[in-house]
Amino acid sequence: MKWFKYISLCAVIVFTSGCSSWLYRMPIPQGNFLEQSDIDKLRVEMTREQVLYVLGQPIAKDAFDESNWYYLYQFNPGRDSEVRKELVVEFEGDKLKALRGDYETPETFNTPLGQ
Repeated sequence: MKWFKYISLCAVIVFTSGCSSWLYRMPIPQGNFLEQSDIDKLRVEMTREQVLYVLGQPIAKDAFDESNWYYLYQFNPGRDSEVRKELVVEFEGDKLKALRGDYETPETFNTPLGQ
């Protein structure tokens, strides 16, 4: 009778371990959360310092090529409601040159701040 309880308990543990998707996993956002309104503030020829002020620190910089900054955002990875966004900010020297990624380039992007 003792062995039957032990085997039953082991069987229940083994079969329920496959149900890990039933467990609650807290959604934790990772990376840089940016909205389109943040991107709309960017203008060509802004300095790196100005871009840092508007967007904050990038999640990644290329160690061998400092001309690109990567802003990545991920929420609910591995689920149906997964959200992924990416913005790559390209510099030429110390000045902002271009944007690419999942955000729209603002209409006023090609107008420098001083004009």
